Amino acid sequence: MTHTLPLPDFTHERVEVITGRRSGLFIAVALHSSVLGSALGGARLWTYDHWKDALGDALRLSAAMTLKNAAAGLNAGGGKSVIRLEPGTALDAERRRAAFLDLGDAVESLHGLYRTAEDVGSTTDDMLVVSERTDHVVGLPDAVGGSGEPAGPTSLGVYESLRATLERVTGSADVAGRAVTIAGLGQVGSRLAVRLSAEGAQLIVTDVNPAKRDLALELGARWAEPGTEHLIPADVFVPAGIGGVLTDEVIDALDAKAVCGPANNPLAAHEGADRLARRGILYAPDFVVNAGGVIYLDLEAKKLGTRSEIMDRVAAIGDTLRRIFDEAEHRGVTPLEAAEGLAAERLAMGARQGEHALA
Repeated sequence: MTHTLPLPDFTHERVEVITGRRSGLFIAVALHSSVLGSALGGARLWTYDHWKDALGDALRLSAAMTLKNAAAGLNAGGGKSVIRLEPGTALDAERRRAAFLDLGDAVESLHGLYRTAEDVGSTTDDMLVVSERTDHVVGLPDAVGGSGEPAGPTSLGVYESLRATLERVTGSADVAGRAVTIAGLGQVGSRLAVRLSAEGAQLIVTDVNPAKRDLALELGARWAEPGTEHLIPADVFVPAGIGGVLTDEVIDALDAKAVCGPANNPLAAHEGADRLARRGILYAPDFVVNAGGVIYLDLEAKKLGTRSEIMDRVAAIGDTLRRIFDEAEHRGVTPLEAAEGLAAERLAMGARQGEHALA
């Protein structure tokens, strides 16, 4: 379940909220911006206490996608879908299929302004179901000629971002011997853990799913009980699960030199970036760090390069982050403000080009 947060400011172009006619589930499709092109953002299947929590997540995540896609240099806007499960609900195969058919109808209603993809709780096979109702979906299974699972590219981008962050706080990008805490061992967090372990990092890991202890044992990593991981000394704290985990209380107790991870919106409040800075903790903006998957999906869908070339573009996220750190230091602002400035410049340029096209 997610942390309950207030609804964010409404700055969106369009939001579709439906009760799926087949599944009976709450579904929200949030189009935040199409200034730079058709919006791209995944479909999240998750448990929320209240439908307002699901709606708020869709609004926050779609706005973050606008920043992510703009900062990554993509000609894509920001959007997100959320399918809400009530607490205690488990979908059987028939109702799960019904949910993603319903999502496909909702996506189709935006007439191409938004493209969906897999996200937390959904899979490439689910996207294949969505494709029965709309063409505006990316990341279909490899078996049908799609681009497949984007967790690998996302993990690569996080890895390169982690190296850039370590370089800034320790003087070396080498992960060997560095203490790294990974909070969340899903598709991306587990891939990152395996790679860091192989390169000699001292891993501390945790997950709300106790079965993930098996991976910790396999990697020789230290297991932290959920809710205590931020108290363990580390060079880098990697939020890799749900959003909103960096509350004021967690930030004040956090024992790390830096924060760099793939979780969307890990800051419970925007002001958390300033709070981290006051404590001398470097913050790598999440929408820069976790952009590898969306870069991969967008460029693959548009056939803009070979897979090798696209993965090189993903790996360059580390260099983008280094430029953001430099800009933040030069201007005397947080890396979050510097990254938001980079995205704002691209969005402003896109808006001007749109005005010229209409003139």
